[in-house]
Amino acid sequence: MKHHSLDQLHNIAQIVPQFAPSLAGRRPRLERWAELLEGVRHRHLDTLHETEFQMPDERDALRSDYSPITIAFRDPVLQDAGMTDDTFGEAKRFFEISDDELHDIVCYCRFGTTVSAAAAARQVRTLLADRPRSIWSRLSAFFIA
Repeated sequence: MKHHSLDQLHNIAQIVPQFAPSLAGRRPRLERWAELLEGVRHRHLDTLHETEFQMPDERDALRSDYSPITIAFRDPVLQDAGMTDDTFGEAKRFFEISDDELHDIVCYCRFGTTVSAAAAARQVRTLLADRPRSIWSRLSAFFIA
């Protein structure tokens, strides 16, 4: 293998820089996460244990070495967009989703000890659907937030 400097490569080939897609806002970030999960759809990922029963600080610190959140965090594009770790709290902040919405993607009570990446991707995609939130989710957000 022969090594060349960038200036030498400009003489040999046309170099076109690649830019990461704009991930400003909730929707493009969720779409990216769903795509990443669909890319490993046959893998079984760790769930987080009983997120709904944890105290808020403990819940926000929950993580696993190979959860659906970890798939997002390992993506350099999402890291460049500002995702700082693979905890429950960081996923809520970064993806701009509620405890209940993230619970439906990663909680043990929904899937058992593992969830297929495909099932997690489907749950993420439901957050992209443009349908009105239920009265219960609106009341919950109003009183709990």
